Amino acid sequence: MARAGLTVDRLVAAAADLADEVGFENVTLSALARQFGVKDASLYAHIRNLQDLRTRVAFLAGGEMIDRIAAAVAGRAGKDALAAFADAYRAYALERPGRYAATQIRIDQALVADSPALRRTAEITYGMLRAYGLDEPDLTDAVRLLRSTFHGYCALEASGGFGAPRDVQASWDRAVAALHVALEHWPRNDHGDE
Repeated sequence: MARAGLTVDRLVAAAADLADEVGFENVTLSALARQFGVKDASLYAHIRNLQDLRTRVAFLAGGEMIDRIAAAVAGRAGKDALAAFADAYRAYALERPGRYAATQIRIDQALVADSPALRRTAEITYGMLRAYGLDEPDLTDAVRLLRSTFHGYCALEASGGFGAPRDVQASWDRAVAALHVALEHWPRNDHGDE
């Protein structure tokens, strides 16, 4: 193993690169082992199994993505922060498709609680939304609206799903502007229907 220079960080970075090349769902331990010229069994000194590897790639990608988003939203508020957040999200999803797919997997909540990157994601996202005067449970509902809108748009764009002649960037900008209006006029949860 030492001759191959295997470490957890090298394996995870290589798996993330492989995900961007062949798709996250096509990352296997065998494909990763081939990249390092070792047998599959050599990987088990560093990672438990494929699920462990995929979770680690998800954490790596989540950290990269929130770093990009944090830099974009720094010093901004309201519509400017929302647009910067959205644009950074979309850019990452389109530039790093395999890594982005990793950020969409379901992860054990016990692991999520221990992840600095995912805590930072929540802090930055909720911080941006608090500028709209939202509190729980509206914050969670707003996060779900943004995530589903951003993810859906990026998934459709990446798969070539927008066939109309309308410029995709112009539609994105309008969608983000519409989200801003929705957040400014958020229906308050006055009935305790959590």
